[in-house]
Amino acid sequence: MATTVVMRLLSSSSSSSLSLLGSIKVAVLPIAKVFTMCFLGFLMASKYVNILPAHGRKLLNGLVFSLLLPCLIFSQLGQAVTLQNMLRWWFIPMNVVLGSISGSLIGLLVAFIIRPPYPFFNFTIIHVGIGNIGNVPLVLIAALCRDPSNPFGDYDTCSTNGTAYISFGQWVGAIILYTYVFNMLAPPPEGTFYIDDEGLASLKRTPSNNGASPEQAPLLPQSDTVTTIDSNASKKWKIKDFLAFLYEKLKLKQILQPPIIASILAMALGAVPFFKQLIFTTDAPFFFFTDSCIILGEAMIPCILLALGGNLVDGPGSSKLGLRTTAAIIFARLLLVPPVGLGIVMLADKLGFLPPDDKMFRFVLLLQHSMPTSILSGAVANLRGCGKESAAILFWVHIFAIISMAGWTVLFLNILF
Repeated sequence: MATTVVMRLLSSSSSSSLSLLGSIKVAVLPIAKVFTMCFLGFLMASKYVNILPAHGRKLLNGLVFSLLLPCLIFSQLGQAVTLQNMLRWWFIPMNVVLGSISGSLIGLLVAFIIRPPYPFFNFTIIHVGIGNIGNVPLVLIAALCRDPSNPFGDYDTCSTNGTAYISFGQWVGAIILYTYVFNMLAPPPEGTFYIDDEGLASLKRTPSNNGASPEQAPLLPQSDTVTTIDSNASKKWKIKDFLAFLYEKLKLKQILQPPIIASILAMALGAVPFFKQLIFTTDAPFFFFTDSCIILGEAMIPCILLALGGNLVDGPGSSKLGLRTTAAIIFARLLLVPPVGLGIVMLADKLGFLPPDDKMFRFVLLLQHSMPTSILSGAVANLRGCGKESAAILFWVHIFAIISMAGWTVLFLNILF
């Protein structure tokens, strides 16, 4: 009897669907690979081996972010994108926006219920609402496509399409991160997230721009001296001041990061047939450049996992959030946000917004809703003065995400196949 049950589980119910154990295998093996490489990074960064100390991990992260990840995005997205595909893929950036809105609403509800310690109300909303739509999905897709039994076809097709879909949504994520997240994580009126710090009293007594907050302070210094200048020079300075103001307010320097620049270049060049034939096709005269990017891009996955595992060696560190708030953020991000995302994707499919019969497209959309908190939100939190609390959340959410991502991947594969 037991043998019969096992055989039924191992066999597919139909030629087009996955068995239960088959979907578990396809879902769990990529997570196991990710966990193994993270553990090796953790081991290399431990005090017993110490090959990846803190400054080494910082350099490795910089190499991944500035070179390896842009190369991967440029080569894969440039090969897959066309003007027609960009029109067909319009729901990918929309899904990122809808995911951020729905996740933030869930974060708002959680914050109202658990009442996080002051001033971490907005912090709670952001760390529930903003998921990792870039690095972790790329890693999972790469590990999944390497499995010969994956349901998305051969490795090249699976990897190229999956990477292109994920990369196509990253530019929207960057805009959300450096506008919405940056402003939501602004320090409280006291000027610091650590209200009990000894320097707070002196900070309160120190006037700053006549009581204006740093966000309200004039961008350009004002001078009381009036100089006589001609009207043309005056107009020139006004335009220059306006552009400087626009550059600062739109956070263009933060938005135009190497991966985003690579995405824009890949879409701009790949959508034009002449440039595509010149750079991205295998017989193109400049394909050597694309091939070099492919080789460098293949190194991104192991490097980023080694760095991520090494970052966990320091532990969660100190945090003022408390156990209740930390547990609520992790629970909401990993268990409450994905079902809402599943509803969004299924509704979009019913309304005909998604390309027909493209399972990988739907799988990537679902992955965007089931990822842990964005690592880059931790970088923004560090800029805004709450880096220790963000590091603690990122540590625990990535630990528990190993289990949750496997469970959600099994569910998604069973829904799709």
